[in-house]
Amino acid sequence: MDYFLTSVADVAAELATSPAGLAAATAGQRLAKHGPNQLADSHQKTVWQLVLHQLSDVMILVLLAAAGVSVLIGEAKSAYVILAIVVLNAVVGFVQEFRADKAMEALQKMAASHAQVLRDGHAQQVPTTELVPGDVVLLEAGNVIPADVRFLETHALKVDESSLTGESSNVEKTAAALPAGEYPLGDRLNLGYKGTAVTNGRAVAYVVATGMQTELGKIAVLIQTAEVVTPLQKRLGTLGKRLSVAALAVGALFFGLGCLRGEPWENLLLVAISLAIAALPEALPALVTISLALGAGRLMKSHALMRKLPAVETLGSVTYICTDKTGTLTLNRMTVEELYEVPAVKLAGLGDRNALLTALALNTDASHDPANHWLGDSTEVALARYAEEKAYARPALEAQFPRLAELPFDSERKCMTTLHQTPQGVLVLTKGAAGSLYKQLTDSQQGRLADLTRRVDAQAAQGYRVLAYGAKMLPVLPPDLTPATVETDLTFLGFASLIDPPREEARQAVAACKAAGIIPVMITGDHKLTAKAIAEKLGIISSKDELVLTGPELTALDAPAFAAMVEHVRVYARVDPAQKLRIINALQARHQFVAMTGDGVNDAPALKNADIGIAMGINGTEVAKEAAAMILLDDDFATIVEAVKHGRRIYDNILKFIRYLLAGSVGEITTLFFAPLLGLPVTLLAIHILWINFITDGLPGLALAYEPSEKNSMQRPPVDPRQTIFADGLGWFIMGAGLLVGGLTIAMQAWAIRQGLPHWQTMAFTVLCLSQLGLALAIRSRRESIFSIGLFSNKPMLWAVALTVALHLLIIYVPFGNRLFSTQRLTVSELGITLAVSSVVFWAVELQKLIARRRGAPTVLPLPVPAALPSPTATVPVPA
Repeated sequence: MDYFLTSVADVAAELATSPAGLAAATAGQRLAKHGPNQLADSHQKTVWQLVLHQLSDVMILVLLAAAGVSVLIGEAKSAYVILAIVVLNAVVGFVQEFRADKAMEALQKMAASHAQVLRDGHAQQVPTTELVPGDVVLLEAGNVIPADVRFLETHALKVDESSLTGESSNVEKTAAALPAGEYPLGDRLNLGYKGTAVTNGRAVAYVVATGMQTELGKIAVLIQTAEVVTPLQKRLGTLGKRLSVAALAVGALFFGLGCLRGEPWENLLLVAISLAIAALPEALPALVTISLALGAGRLMKSHALMRKLPAVETLGSVTYICTDKTGTLTLNRMTVEELYEVPAVKLAGLGDRNALLTALALNTDASHDPANHWLGDSTEVALARYAEEKAYARPALEAQFPRLAELPFDSERKCMTTLHQTPQGVLVLTKGAAGSLYKQLTDSQQGRLADLTRRVDAQAAQGYRVLAYGAKMLPVLPPDLTPATVETDLTFLGFASLIDPPREEARQAVAACKAAGIIPVMITGDHKLTAKAIAEKLGIISSKDELVLTGPELTALDAPAFAAMVEHVRVYARVDPAQKLRIINALQARHQFVAMTGDGVNDAPALKNADIGIAMGINGTEVAKEAAAMILLDDDFATIVEAVKHGRRIYDNILKFIRYLLAGSVGEITTLFFAPLLGLPVTLLAIHILWINFITDGLPGLALAYEPSEKNSMQRPPVDPRQTIFADGLGWFIMGAGLLVGGLTIAMQAWAIRQGLPHWQTMAFTVLCLSQLGLALAIRSRRESIFSIGLFSNKPMLWAVALTVALHLLIIYVPFGNRLFSTQRLTVSELGITLAVSSVVFWAVELQKLIARRRGAPTVLPLPVPAALPSPTATVPVPA
């Protein structure tokens, strides 16, 4: 039932109640039927469910299996290292997921604990959870409305609904039924909503909905959805599955071929496990998490607080930014932009004072606090501030013309009148909608109506809020102060055009968005003309093909019709929470990645379901902040664009160390798989693989997270969220670089064996480690030479390479390292040879980038041809 369209008597009949309230027995029956008046959370996970979720990843399961087999075959050291990695990843993931969704908790905190109701004809306090439809509640200023209600009595009642509707002004409520029509939540003036606050007056109301049936409950349903999976999570999930399958397949293939050759199965199983470990870049999850955390730290310095780490990378894939208007794109400060005065209007008693500016100063409730800050409604403050800037300050004028009486603004008259004492009598000043004042003008001004209407309409068409002023003089204060006796026979003074002006930095940020291939969309509770005007000033709307759509117009569109036009709409005006969610879903169905900003409870579903939800830090509610992935600490749209730039840098750097780690894994697999097939002994031990995967891969991989942004990162389109990690030649690069690393390692092993060097295993191990360090330096930029971007532009990389080399030398030349890692001391000549061979990878990648720059082609390494290998019958010395 549409209670806002229904009379109070019909509402009572529908709910089987009366102004005296329900009987206690009836209330108990209804409580059993409808359930408690509270929000339910159906998606809360237990601690054990969260723990098991962290261990259910395919890659983690393969690592656990490898650890188990390692223990069985006596490789306990390898098992301990693997288990430590699994535990670290599980702890990080558990903490992130445990903190991920507190929106329901914040939503539940909005509810009042007790309410005053009429039961059995008597007022009494009851817990809000026991309210039922048909209850009669008594409300006064300071109360939180405990359920959705239909007012049956109102006395100067005003309600702050900003948390629910996004409208900052207090709403004056009425008990009258509204005329037939479509009304968004903010326009249903005879309804009150659970969780909103009474700021003025008092009321009596019928409860019409409780619990999950309230508007707040409907929002709770919308936010109880699964977490949105980021592009990186999707890609890494797919990558993990593929790598796990590849690891098992390579290990099984090697084990099968060895069995066919009649080799001992114990040795084969050890090598197969080593292959599986080599194929899985165990450091990847930790490096991604650390990179995202570092990115979140940088974003914090740019006034963007990340609540969910994976969302840091999502910023780089955003294609649409749906943003609120007030305070984000605008200054959230109503400003008088223009003032129109009717020529030659003078009022007795004001002397030479300007009548219109005097009216702006006196007909207002705005004032200063002791700290000289403005207090009052934003529109009232704007008018009073403008008058004060023109030397018409309210305190000084009221001292001369004290206020005698006031007729407050109400939604039916759309006017406010103040009466002031002057030497010549009582000055009546009326402020309100121009259309309301037209009917009250003196006969002498009726001839001006056409011109006044044209001027007002022109201002409204530009998005201005227009407030008109009229005045007259009375000999004495009337005994009967009513609109009929006071607000008649007025002289039109002029009007003020107000607007919440756009931020200058927002205009620049919108241009930056468009240059980066990101489409900004404004979603606001404002009226269509105002929203369109601001959008045009900011550059959000720049052509006739870009549309403006209102909430009712959106409601009238079916799904196919809206899907066909959603990518052309740039402004949505007067929309409700479900419609915001519909907009996001429609864009996501078109394979767009959507960032959504919001500050109210009504924004929470959209924030939760967007690819990245962005809450306002200054004006945002706790519910909005908990539902969002990112919080703007300065509520500035320009900060979002800066965050996108950081997101693209982070994504680029994550791709760099994926390129680095996987190329290293391919090199390790090549080495372990092909060496035995070519008649060589197993090149590396499992402990060597783990050293490479965590030290050689880990430190330089972490340093890649500090790499500066690529050139022109904000002049290229967003990353297509549908493409895989291996797109744009990345897969070929990984294979080419990995085979080159593996080929050089096998060549080093083969040459050392042919020369009869007993330290061949350590030499091959060293080539594999140092080759990857050269690769890390070379891939700092995909196209630019390291010498052009500057060797010192990423100092952490230099420190990482130096530390890794130092640690590797320690395990070669320190006896404890020799025992733990089964290494041998290399002579100076042996070390020099390994360094020379290791540098080949660095120069090969630099050469490839040079060729690619000259040809304008993507950087893809050719498949290498390994150096000549010894025959299968070569004598193989055993390492000491």
